[in-house]
Amino acid sequence: MATKTAAVPVVDPIACCAPVRSPRFNDEQAEVIAATFAALADPVRLRLLAHVASAGDEEVCACDLGAVVDRSQPTISHHMKILYEAGLITREKRGLWVWYRIVPERLEALRVVLG
Repeated sequence: MATKTAAVPVVDPIACCAPVRSPRFNDEQAEVIAATFAALADPVRLRLLAHVASAGDEEVCACDLGAVVDRSQPTISHHMKILYEAGLITREKRGLWVWYRIVPERLEALRVVLG
């Protein structure tokens, strides 16, 4: 039986934020944005996210991620959990493996914030 989980909130807290060139960030928005960028501040996570993003609308199996980065499966799972908790990817467990998909709206919201 497949278990679906999703980290993306109904309303993306980053999507409502003004660009960083604007002084209109409140404390909560700044915390969410900083946590998201902290998730991206690791080279291994950036490579994993880029791999998942390159799949477009397709899913990527956790079983294929070892070929992307030279890390153990538990380490890869740890990095993917951080990306998931930041709302950058979704995941679905099927049998022994987890399948990941990019959240394009979250990436677009980050682009707007950096705008």
